[in-house]
Amino acid sequence: MRLTSQMIKDKAKELGIDCIAIGSIDRYKDAPPLMNPKNYFPECKSVVMLAMRIPRGSYRGIIEGTHWHNYTFYSYNRLNTLFRPKLTYAMACFIEDMGWEAIPHYPAVCERMGEGEPVAPGKLPNVAMSVRIMGVGAGLGEMGHAKVFMTPEFGPRVRLGMIMTDAELEPDPIIKPGTLCNQCGRCVIDCPGKAIPPARTVDKDLHINVGGEDIHWGDVDMGRCTMTHHGLNNRISPFLKKDLPNLEMDVQSMNITEEEAYRMTYTIAQGTWGSVYDQPDNSIIHYYKYVLSHVGYFAICGARGCICSCVDSLEKRKAIKNLFKNPLYKRSLWMLPWQQKEKVGRINAWREEYLDKRDPSMRKNEY
Repeated sequence: MRLTSQMIKDKAKELGIDCIAIGSIDRYKDAPPLMNPKNYFPECKSVVMLAMRIPRGSYRGIIEGTHWHNYTFYSYNRLNTLFRPKLTYAMACFIEDMGWEAIPHYPAVCERMGEGEPVAPGKLPNVAMSVRIMGVGAGLGEMGHAKVFMTPEFGPRVRLGMIMTDAELEPDPIIKPGTLCNQCGRCVIDCPGKAIPPARTVDKDLHINVGGEDIHWGDVDMGRCTMTHHGLNNRISPFLKKDLPNLEMDVQSMNITEEEAYRMTYTIAQGTWGSVYDQPDNSIIHYYKYVLSHVGYFAICGARGCICSCVDSLEKRKAIKNLFKNPLYKRSLWMLPWQQKEKVGRINAWREEYLDKRDPSMRKNEY
């Protein structure tokens, strides 16, 4: 059955998909082997990329320092695992109803793929596409300096979906690098983890050829980024400051890999400790375990530099289409001190506070 790019775009509009673009498979011939669609689906002819907006207001609570749930719920877990996938699924079904195979692809962390043994000679283990690179090749948007994907409509305020198909479709033009990201450096300045390298240093960027275009972005320190994103940066997490008040860990100067950061953040977020007096669930950091149990994810820094400050810059330049009556940043950005002025407690601050509230004399001459 005949299927055209325009039919797919009309269906996307009907479904409520915010942005959609299509790339031909030849544009990805230089993609890394573990991120190449042909190694996933050898008969792939086209890549359909779609984007759903992140509500600008979902950042408001963290920007003000008053509410964290909405960003994790609406901007991350549910948008990536429910709202957007439902529409990707519906689009894949539409393509298959027209007689063409459609593979909806989950936006996995492709840098963590490749484990395990190949099933046969010449095969690759666990191929996973970078939806950002695929999005560039489809003409959906461009890569920003902070490794974020930016669309002309919303800037980096998007989550991406991807469908591979054996239907040969008319591709959209690739957006010229630099159309949206002008290397202003706001992301560099405002990142609480100092994870983003200086802008305008193209020779130090990571480069890849997509559809004949030199696509590049800053070599982001993903260890610092992950530590900050998942709340082990005490400059940006009031929860870490509350539950581990004496921890003086300067993420901005750390040398840590992304994998090491994941192991640390998730172990602490999901962990328990038996001699805690202040947490009924024996959690190490109560809010992290709480939000994980309710939402299945925990995002703490609110993408301050890489998304929010980028959006603020794009809006002020009127470089994107979705603009607002009021600015994103209405006040100076808050930041917590990473060092403690004086030590809280001596041996076990929670036990000491607990006993002192009951009867201060109980600990007389204890130590």
